[in-house]
Amino acid sequence: MNMTVIVLFLAIVISTLVITYFAAKKTRTASEFYTAGGGLTGWQNGLAIAGDYLSAASFLGIAGAIALNGFDGFLYSIGYLVAYLVVLFIVAEPLRNLGKYTLADMVSARFDAKKVRGVAAFSTITIVIFYMIAQLVGAGALIQLLFGIEYWLAVLLVGVMMTTYVLFGGMTATSWVQIIKAVLLMVGTLLISLIVLFKFNFNIMQMFTEVKTATPHGADYLNPGIQSKLPLDSISLMLALVLGTAGLPHILMRFFTVKDAKTARSSVVTATWIVGIFYILTIFLGFGAAIFVGYDRIIEANPAGNMAAPLLADALGGDLLMSFVAAVAFATILAVVAGLVLSGASAFAHDIYGQIIKKGKVTEKEQVLAARFASIGVAFFSIVLALFAQNLNVAFLVALAFCVAASANLPIIVYTIYWKRFNTTGAITGVLSGLLSAIILVVVSPNVLSPEGTAIFVGEPLFPLSNPAIVSVPLGFIGGYLGTIFSRERDLKRYTEVKVKANTGYRESN
Repeated sequence: MNMTVIVLFLAIVISTLVITYFAAKKTRTASEFYTAGGGLTGWQNGLAIAGDYLSAASFLGIAGAIALNGFDGFLYSIGYLVAYLVVLFIVAEPLRNLGKYTLADMVSARFDAKKVRGVAAFSTITIVIFYMIAQLVGAGALIQLLFGIEYWLAVLLVGVMMTTYVLFGGMTATSWVQIIKAVLLMVGTLLISLIVLFKFNFNIMQMFTEVKTATPHGADYLNPGIQSKLPLDSISLMLALVLGTAGLPHILMRFFTVKDAKTARSSVVTATWIVGIFYILTIFLGFGAAIFVGYDRIIEANPAGNMAAPLLADALGGDLLMSFVAAVAFATILAVVAGLVLSGASAFAHDIYGQIIKKGKVTEKEQVLAARFASIGVAFFSIVLALFAQNLNVAFLVALAFCVAASANLPIIVYTIYWKRFNTTGAITGVLSGLLSAIILVVVSPNVLSPEGTAIFVGEPLFPLSNPAIVSVPLGFIGGYLGTIFSRERDLKRYTEVKVKANTGYRESN
């Protein structure tokens, strides 16, 4: 066990716990717990969004996916980056103007029905758990590699730490951990990328030429088709990535941490620049790992390739650089899972407990207490599921969460804001049709069923695509449309009010 690794890990842990300690003193009301009191500036929230978005899937999963699968792995980077344009132009401003704490708040600005709030909250919790599994798998693999401890113990360790941040610090602690983590991640990624470029005398074409012979795929490494044998699978993946961000609850929740829609827009612009630069640099992480670490060694460390980036750091800079990169990766996972736990807990405490069970008659103290109990529940359930997903690539697992978000949440957001005739029945059928179709198709896909036993269960898959977004996203929109046109409900006046609020933020100034 390397002493440098221990020191850097302890530095990360201690600094984040100090942040949580000071944040806990400022976290007393529900608004402070859920949204940091709406007090973050545009650049702060932009960094926090980037910190929330650049997860273990980005740093560990995409680097491994590119190292093992070349062009197909880079599809994740393209999809994640383009997704922010959807968020910027369609979702950010209306969501901030209409919502308070959660996605269900935004929908309830138009529909008061508890059923709508309930299905929106259920969708949020489902997506959070999918995403959480990916982060915990990455954390388990990382700590197992560095400290030589059992995978289950590593997952449990991360689960306990992330729950601590949320229980005591709420959104304030989570935001500052994400900001610090975003800065560290960009520094680490840029440093490794520059070293990789230096090895090729800053000649990018030389790097592309050499990577053609670095893996068993040969020249095909730079062509599509290694990971996704079916062209529809690649299209479906891109659809999930591009549309999914606009439905991710922990990202949407960040728009409520600023004072107005203008600041929300500037947050997204800041985040887009940071995210864009990072995803371009993933090329150097993946190619560098393929060349300097080697295909077989990456597979040996982790069959899904999740340890490609730390191994590359070790190959280029020895123990010191690897320790730094590992510590940054650990901070990355802690920051993201804290945000996920918070969004899942808020969906339960604010929407289900506060608005449905207690019918809005709940004190600030009761709501915060419920959120803290919910945090423990979400963390526990995610930890249990993560124990069975050790050999799955974290970028792939996150893509499934994006699929569910795009199928269940995006239709209801778009229809609520832009479709005049949309009603309560359409909202419920839209969420359920997208959510259930995505989950069912994943369960019967090659990710879960494989004749060779390389998936979770042995069996013949009933659905051929790894990511079902190309089917489930249209079903989400179709479900919302059919539910609306076959219902007799009409509330056009409410739509007019929502449209004015979504575009002007009128409610906030009155």
